[in-house]
Amino acid sequence: MRYRPISPAVLAEELTERIDALTGRPRFAVAVDGAAGATETTELADALVDPLRLRGRAALRVSAKDFLRPASLRYEHGRTNPDARYTDWLDLGALRREVLDPLGDGGSGEVLPSLWDAGRDRATRAERVPVPEGGVVLLDGELLLGAGLAFDLAVHLWLSPAALHRRVLQEWAVPAYERYEEEVDPSSLADVVVRVDDPRHPALYTP
Repeated sequence: MRYRPISPAVLAEELTERIDALTGRPRFAVAVDGAAGATETTELADALVDPLRLRGRAALRVSAKDFLRPASLRYEHGRTNPDARYTDWLDLGALRREVLDPLGDGGSGEVLPSLWDAGRDRATRAERVPVPEGGVVLLDGELLLGAGLAFDLAVHLWLSPAALHRRVLQEWAVPAYERYEEEVDPSSLADVVVRVDDPRHPALYTP
């Protein structure tokens, strides 16, 4: 794969242009996908909010970590089980129902920004937020691609195998990301791939 070095600021600018060019739907969903604790999914998604609003696009931030399943389900096979991390942690049904489906044709346009507080292991009781026509939901998280979630633009922050082992904070979770790479190949599904071995110096994939 060929990569073009790019600064974080220019990356955010180019992604803003890509998102602002989206048409054909009342509202849009953009995913920023990457290994938790190693890639800067949250920072990148946050960096897109103000530029989109300056272009007249309402932007709502949502994090997949606020749509995890209850601890009794996540930790059924132990707290450090990489296979459970891969298959059982994220509540895909809730993300579809509460975040993505409302954005489509005939959808209510009202999005639930969070569902579950994993730290307290209880519902957040958040209120729904209306997303106006032309608005964008920016969803960051891990293992988002290849699971049947409908995104209008998907950004994958990719790590080389060596960087994955070096930068993932929870070493026990590395096999989950390796399995994701092998079984899903998220780079092949994403619209934009960014190499982030060094987060200070990202590189944009150029086909």
